[in-house]
Formats: sequence, C-alpha cells, structure tokens
Amino acid sequence: MTPPEETGKGRNAETPGASPAVSFCADTPAKPQTLRKRADFLRAASARRQGTGGFLLQARNRDDGTPDIRLGFTASKKIGNAVFRNRAKRRLRAVAQQVLPALARPGWDYVLVARPEATVTRAFTDLLDDLATALHSVHRDKKA
Repeated sequence: MTPPEETGKGRNAETPGASPAVSFCADTPAKPQTLRKRADFLRAASARRQGTGGFLLQARNRDDGTPDIRLGFTASKKIGNAVFRNRAKRRLRAVAQQVLPALARPGWDYVLVARPEATVTRAFTDLLDDLATALHSVHRDKKA
C-alpha cells in the first residue's frame, strides 16, 4: 500500500479527560480485595462461623495491622451445575457489595459459602438481612 498523498485531512481526536462518572473520595472505603489462595480460605474456615438461611459466613481477624478487607466466595458442586454455582456466587457478591461497606471491619477476611437450594432461591432482601445479622453475630465479643 502507498501512503496517502495529503495528511491532516482526518479529524483530530482530543484526548478525553477524566470521566465524570468516576470519582474517588477519601471518605469512601476501599474496595474489598478478593481472596485467591486456598490457604486463606482454610484459615477463614477454621475461625468464626455463622450460619444463616441463605449461606454460611466464615470470618477471621487477620491481626496483621493492614486495614484491608478481604472477601471470598465458594459454591461447591452440591449447589448444582455451573449455571447454578455462578448464579449463587453472583448473588453473594451483590449482597456483599451492599452490606459489607457499612458493617465489615478493617483487617478481617470474610468468606461466603453458598448453600444448596437456599442461596439461589431465597429472596434477595432476606439474603441482605442474613448477612447483616451474621456480621453482627461474628463481631460480637466472645466471653471467656
């Protein structure tokens, strides 16, 4: 191919500025990090647990001095095929996104474990209430 004879006839696009829809404020909490390593899931499983009608919440205080909130989701094959497992995890992610910013504590790991039938079929508002109740229970001080 030969280059065009005249240059500069095309429209010059300006570099877009920052999107007005995205704004970060110092007051907003950081987005929870995702648990990815099996060891982190196992540590959370051996710590505090709270069962609800729609899922099981496992939580642990890392005591590492970092303010990060880490979050994981699991759905075993007991939930059903891949479609049901993915649906269950999507619902748990949506519930966590709405409830955790207000009730989660910095320096904690949370794992939400889907329950067969219940996570997929339970009303979304009930799942929201379940997570709020479970978080209050997990963070309640244990008496010796």
